[in-house]
Amino acid sequence: MLHDPNHLYIFDTTLRDGEQVPGCQLSTKEKIDIALDLEKLGVDIIEAGFPVSSPGDFQSVVELSRALKEPIICALTRANKKDIDVAAESLKEAKRSRIHTGIGSSDMHIKHKFNSTREEILERAIEAVKYAKKYVEDVEFYAEDAGRADKAYLAQMIEGVIKAGATVVNIPDTNGYCLPDQYGEIIQYLKENVSNIDQAIISAHCHNDLGLATANSISGIQRGVRQIECTINGIGERAGNTSLEEVVMIMKVHNEFLGNIETTIDTKFFTQISQKVSRLMNMPVQPNKAIVGKNAFAHSSGIHQDGFLKHRENYEIIRPEDVGVEEAGIILTARSGRAALNHHLLRLGYQIDKEKLKSIYSAFLTLADEKKEIKDEDLHQLVKN
Repeated sequence: MLHDPNHLYIFDTTLRDGEQVPGCQLSTKEKIDIALDLEKLGVDIIEAGFPVSSPGDFQSVVELSRALKEPIICALTRANKKDIDVAAESLKEAKRSRIHTGIGSSDMHIKHKFNSTREEILERAIEAVKYAKKYVEDVEFYAEDAGRADKAYLAQMIEGVIKAGATVVNIPDTNGYCLPDQYGEIIQYLKENVSNIDQAIISAHCHNDLGLATANSISGIQRGVRQIECTINGIGERAGNTSLEEVVMIMKVHNEFLGNIETTIDTKFFTQISQKVSRLMNMPVQPNKAIVGKNAFAHSSGIHQDGFLKHRENYEIIRPEDVGVEEAGIILTARSGRAALNHHLLRLGYQIDKEKLKSIYSAFLTLADEKKEIKDEDLHQLVKN
């Protein structure tokens, strides 16, 4: 698979890894609704499900394959023939399809999950890729728990699956174990020790158990990763997956530093799709969540408000409109200063002189201590008094 080294492929797994969260299961209709928004957002690959896991998941992959035109539709399997047969069947109507197969790569998984040996697991990995290749040209291989694998063995596995036909090699930090430097070193080691690594795209699939999924993904990009596996709002098993919106906005803000790598994501849809995923999956977004939390562009401290009103970039590195938010919020609380109060009075059409503003501000502080947050009707009342 030819790939542009200056393009970062966005592989969205909201509908597969994200949907594994207890209580977040979606109907096929809801999956299509989200998938069409992901297509509009501009993701390159949509992981549509794990077809062998249930008839519902199989049908979802079939329906998504029919409904979507642009993204590659990907189906997950384990490294066995039945999983791969079922995945291939579910992808028959996809315009562009990918089978994502793989197996554990750490000694922890080899011994305690598969009760096997390195040699047997390596053989199963290679066989699975060869078998999937009979159905589709585009085969991705995941080396589960790569974050804790022996690097030399991991390199041997990756070299073997690329030789067998893998077009993408996924290096998952399945348990969110790695520090950014550790994850970056794994990617660097593979770049230097896998002779055919240039024949495949390296993918990062990081989990957030220690709050490092985004940082690890960025560290991977700095070492040559060109596909990021992520979800809207960072949802996913346990503490979640890498957040799609965080990675894309980091690439935008630090573009030159990170090597002018581009994505096809239209960031203006972030807020809209975030809210839809939150609603349909019954997963509230924490208010202080980066990029899409309701407080991400809210200023309530007086010092911040004053600085923001003087020059937006004093306190914002992202323009709210770039992620689909109409404008930054100047929230009136007991921590707010006169500049913020005057800003809202002007918005409501009141031109107040300095002396009058001083007395209104004094009354405002007393009210704000009682009410925690001041609304427009409170401001109208303060001016009347």
